[in-house]
Amino acid sequence: MVFILGLNFPESRLVKSALSSFYGVGPKHTQRLMAKLYIHDTARVGSLADKQVLDLTAELSSMTIENDLRRKLQDDIRRLRDMGAYRGRRHAMHMPVRGQRTRTQTATAGKLNRVERFG
Repeated sequence: MVFILGLNFPESRLVKSALSSFYGVGPKHTQRLMAKLYIHDTARVGSLADKQVLDLTAELSSMTIENDLRRKLQDDIRRLRDMGAYRGRRHAMHMPVRGQRTRTQTATAGKLNRVERFG
């Protein structure tokens, strides 16, 4: 097991999928991080050297990911609601925010837009 930023990963897991498991780190960020640290696309977590794991942890800790990113998203939505902006009111009513139709298919928007909006 390899310990990266508070999570244990099995040694057989791909580095690409291990990095993508962090909230806020998608395929593009994963590819850039791996290129920056000279890690091959098909490298496994167990094959990384200790220095590479430490560098990877340092890079991830400098990024806004996981709980910090979730908190920032909640604060942004709360700010929009407090301001009384149109987007904030749409968030508060569980309605589509980005101009989607409301005559039909609003249930889907209500399900997908369930980010912590209450409070």
